[in-house]
Amino acid sequence: GLGFFMLGMIGFAGSIVFYNAFLPEIATADQFDRISARGFVFGYVGSVLLLVANFMVILNVEWFFDVQSPADLAHYKLLASRLSFVTVGVWWIGFAQYTFRHLPAEHFVGKLDSKILLKGFSELRKVFNIVKQSKNIKNFVVGFWLCSMGLQTVLYVASIFGSKELKLPASKLILTILIIQIVGILGAYLFTYLSKIIGNISAILIAVVSWIAICVAGYFVHNEYQFYGLAFSVGLSMGALQSLFRSTFAKLIPSDSIEYASFFSLYDVTEKLSVVFGTFAFGYIEQITGSMRLSTLLLSACFVLGFLFLVKVKNIKHSST
Repeated sequence: GLGFFMLGMIGFAGSIVFYNAFLPEIATADQFDRISARGFVFGYVGSVLLLVANFMVILNVEWFFDVQSPADLAHYKLLASRLSFVTVGVWWIGFAQYTFRHLPAEHFVGKLDSKILLKGFSELRKVFNIVKQSKNIKNFVVGFWLCSMGLQTVLYVASIFGSKELKLPASKLILTILIIQIVGILGAYLFTYLSKIIGNISAILIAVVSWIAICVAGYFVHNEYQFYGLAFSVGLSMGALQSLFRSTFAKLIPSDSIEYASFFSLYDVTEKLSVVFGTFAFGYIEQITGSMRLSTLLLSACFVLGFLFLVKVKNIKHSST
């Protein structure tokens, strides 16, 4: 089971690189913010629909199965949980067909050889060297990495925080996840509109300040309703930052380059590394202090440092071409 889980994560991480890299291929720069936001919005909607559908079956198995006894109830709950994994697979297979049918064909196809892994590292190194030569892109990537440490860690540990610090039951944690996903839709669209007026970097900086406030507020959360309010704020800022980071990076790719997948490989590797460092630091602080609240202050420091790098990036107007 663990092996298949790891295989799935490798497949997902690999697919996201190409998914993100299609943005500069299917749109002009003035459309990046809007289309990036729409992509995240569809992702939030899709995840909510399937999550709600599966939990509806799991929590109400008597609506769908012939439950005659407590033993039947336990059996069908387990069956419904297993089937939820199957529905995810069917969901992905189904929507993948739409993707394959409508996305444009490749512009060029290189030869595959036995050194494919080494070739991948070679591509990353080449893009990394390009980034090092551009102060603007370098500041953005470092700022993105630091902010992603905070953002991704919050998304990973939010439910653990609610369970461990506030003793919330699973049903209320599920509600929290739904709040974050649904409000993320509003955040993505709201900050796309804001970027039209003040530019991408200024809009990102506002979102980063919001995240700093969220992490500090997390230290003072002590009840269920405060946690829901924090989840609302997380969702709003999550949709904003994820969407704008992707579209802004697409605008920063040199205009004479067509190696979009290689650039977005660096983007996604940076994001994955942020998850590793962020969750490790969060867990380590909790281990030595015995409190997850102090760990939230550490995450706010990540956003502060990210802000200091991002503020150096030359502002990118919505109308860039």
